[in-house]
Amino acid sequence: MKKAIFIISMVCVCCLFIYCGKEKTPMDNSDIVSLATDYFALLQDGKYTDAVKNYDSTMAEALPPEKLEEIWTTFMSQAGTFKRQDGIRTEKEGKYDIVYISCEFENINMALKIVFNSDRQIAGMFFADGETPQTQYEPPAYVDFNSFEERPITINSGEWPLPGTLTIPKGDGPFPAVILVHGSGPHDRDETVGPNKPFRDLACGLASRGIAVLCYDKRTYVYGVRLGPAADKITVNEETIDDALAAVSLLRNEKNIIPEKIFVLGHSLGGMLIPRIGIKDKNIAGFIVMAGAARPLEDVILEQLTYLFSLGDSTLVDSDKEIESIKAQVARVKDPNLSLSTPATDLPLGIPAAYWLDLRGYNPPEMAKKLSQPILILQGERDYQVSMEDFRLWKKALASRDNVKFKSYPNLNHLFMEGEGKSTPDDYQIEGHISEDVIDDIVNWIKSQ
Repeated sequence: MKKAIFIISMVCVCCLFIYCGKEKTPMDNSDIVSLATDYFALLQDGKYTDAVKNYDSTMAEALPPEKLEEIWTTFMSQAGTFKRQDGIRTEKEGKYDIVYISCEFENINMALKIVFNSDRQIAGMFFADGETPQTQYEPPAYVDFNSFEERPITINSGEWPLPGTLTIPKGDGPFPAVILVHGSGPHDRDETVGPNKPFRDLACGLASRGIAVLCYDKRTYVYGVRLGPAADKITVNEETIDDALAAVSLLRNEKNIIPEKIFVLGHSLGGMLIPRIGIKDKNIAGFIVMAGAARPLEDVILEQLTYLFSLGDSTLVDSDKEIESIKAQVARVKDPNLSLSTPATDLPLGIPAAYWLDLRGYNPPEMAKKLSQPILILQGERDYQVSMEDFRLWKKALASRDNVKFKSYPNLNHLFMEGEGKSTPDDYQIEGHISEDVIDDIVNWIKSQ
C-alpha cells in the first residue's frame, strides 16, 4: 500500500521525509491555490473533519481527523499564535502540484506545503523552515572569499543524483577535505534553518583556512515526492548513509584533494550516524561528530518534546496528554513485537516502522569503539535537541582512546551559534554564524592528523 507523503518538519524535532521541489512555475493554478487556502482556513478554525474531506485515499488513512488535530495543535503550541500570511507560491514536480503558504507565527516563520495529485486531492501536507524569501548570505568575519573557490559538483551518478558544492582553497594543493552530513529533515546543502546557514559557514570557514569542503542537497530535499510512495521502506541508509559514502568515493577521484585525508563531519542525525558510515568505509581519514545523539532516537525525540512543552503554558494543547501519547508511541518502538505492519501513525512523528527497526539496538558510542580512525566530538552546552547527556555518553565510551578528542562550548546551541540563557526554537530565527572557536578547533584538529 502506498505511504502518504506527510511529515511535519521542524528544527525542534527529528524528522524525515518531506517534499521540496525545484521546478518553479508561475502561480496560475487558481483552483489549486483556492483549495489550499480553504484547507489552511479549516485548520485554523479547528474543523479537522472538514479539512480531511479532500484527502486522497492514502492521506485519509494516514491522517484521520483526530491525528490531524493532534499534529496541528502540537505544532501551534511550538509556533505560537498565527500573525499573518506572507505570500503564496506554487511549484510542480511530475504529476504533483504544490502550494506554499508562507506564514508568520508568534515564535517562528514557517510555510505550509500542500501537495495535490492530478485529481486535485491533497496527497501531502508539511510544515517546513526556510520558506520565507531567501536573504543574501552575509559571511562571518572569519570567511575570506578571496582564498577559495566554489564550484558545482554532483554526487551519485545513478538513480539519485544530488547537486552539491565543492568549496576548495585557491592554490596548487592538494588539500585535505571534509564532507558535511546533514541533520534530520530535508536539508539543502547549506543546512538552511531560518536565516542561518551553518553548513555554508563551515564550508567557507574551513576553506578560508586551507581545507576543502563538499556539501550537497539531501536526498529527501531533492526527491521528496518520488520517495513518498516508498516511505514505509526507507531507513537511514537511503536517507543519509548511502549518499555520504558516495560523496567520499567521489572526492577520492577529485584532483587537488588528498585521498588519504578525507574526513566526514556529521551534524545532529548525521553525527549520530557517523559510526555506521565509518564501519562501511574503513579508509576514511577521521570523523567529526557535532551534536550527535548517543541515545536511541525515540528517547531523544521524547526528551525534546517534553522540554518544549515545559517552556510555557500553552492553551492550545494538553501537554500532559500529549506527552503521555508520545510516551506510548515510544513504547511501541521499543516493543519486541514491533513489525513492518505496525502503522506509522502509532509511532513517533509518524515515522514508519522500517526506520525504527533499522535503528533498533544501534548504540552510536559503542559502535564507534570499532573505528580505529581519530574522532573529534563537539557539543554545544545550550543544545536542547542533543544534550550534554549525549556528550557524556560519547565521553564515557571513548575517553580511553588517545585519538578521540572532546570539547563542549558553554554558550553554543544546536547550530553551534552563540546565545544566552535557555535555548528555545526562537534561537533558530535569529541570524547568526557558527562560532569561530568551532572553526578553529576543527581546522587545528584536521591539520594535526
